[in-house]
Amino acid sequence: MRGTRTRQTGFTLLEIMVVVVIIGLLAAIVAPNLMRNIDTAEINRVKADLRSIQTQLDLYRVDNYRYPSTSDGLEALVEHPGENVAPNWVQRLNKLPRDPWGRPYEYRSPGTGGAPYDLFTLGRDGREGGEGVDADITTADL
Repeated sequence: MRGTRTRQTGFTLLEIMVVVVIIGLLAAIVAPNLMRNIDTAEINRVKADLRSIQTQLDLYRVDNYRYPSTSDGLEALVEHPGENVAPNWVQRLNKLPRDPWGRPYEYRSPGTGGAPYDLFTLGRDGREGGEGVDADITTADL
């Protein structure tokens, strides 16, 4: 069988390039939608965390007749701030949650505009103001 050739099969360079272009186009369409969903999930997580912390702050107030001061902070939900400050203290959280961007939630008491406290995160950028995921999210936004 001398002179017999075997035919090699495979993809041509053109076929491979077409597939790569199609994958690139699909990625360009899907990626922005995926990123929007991630941003929405982070904002929803912040709102759930704020509601949960709000509930624990309200329970702290029921037990101790006042909200923690700014100096006691949210740590008063995890560690006893002192007998004279919180005579009926109960540990409300095992640890303080952090926002989706890794920073602790901010707390001030008394709050602005006559509110008993302000509870908020500064958003993804960590600065006051902003838009979208960079916007501040407060309990007033719930």
